[in-house]
Amino acid sequence: MIEVRFHGRGGQGVVIASEVLALAAFKMGFEVSSFPFFGVERRGAPVTAFARIDKKPIRNRSSIYEPDYVVVLDSGLLKGVDVLEGLKPGGKVLINYPQAKKLEGLPDKYSYFVLDATSVAAAHGIGSRSTPIVNTAIMGGFAKMCDLISLDAIMASIRELAPVKEEANVAAAKEAYERTVEAKV
Repeated sequence: MIEVRFHGRGGQGVVIASEVLALAAFKMGFEVSSFPFFGVERRGAPVTAFARIDKKPIRNRSSIYEPDYVVVLDSGLLKGVDVLEGLKPGGKVLINYPQAKKLEGLPDKYSYFVLDATSVAAAHGIGSRSTPIVNTAIMGGFAKMCDLISLDAIMASIRELAPVKEEANVAAAKEAYERTVEAKV
C-alpha cells in the first residue's frame, strides 16, 4: 500500500489535491481512499489530507501516520508543523518551494523534490494574484516525483475535478511536471 499525506493551508486546495491523486490512481486500476482532516476550519489554517493507493481493497480508514510520500503545499509549514513526522525511511517529499533557494535544516535521510507551484499557478491565473491556488500544479510535481502515477492520469483527473479553468489547471500541472527537480539538503 502507498500512503500519501498532504500538508497545506485552507484555501490552497489541499483536499482537492488528494482527490485528484485518488482519482488518477483509480483511473490506473488501483483501489483508493482519500479524505481530509480539518482542525480550525478557516482560510489560512493548516489542513491535512490523506490518500491511500493499493492493488487490494483498502479497509483502513484512519489518518496516515507513516506515509511513503509527503506533499507540502506551503513551505511556511516547515517551520511550525512536523510535516516529516512518521515518514518511512527512504520516503519522498515534494515541497512548494522557490527553486533558487536551498533547502536547509531537513534530515538527509529522505528524497526531496521542489517546485515553485505558487509561480506556476499565478502564471496560469489559478486563484488570485495575491493567493494562487497551487493544488493542480503540485499534482503535476507529484507525478514527476512518483513513478506510480502518470501525468496523463493526473491531467484527466484535474479535468474532471477542477471546478473552473480546467485547461488552465491542466496546463499548470504539465508545466509543474517539467519544473519539478530533486533537491539536496
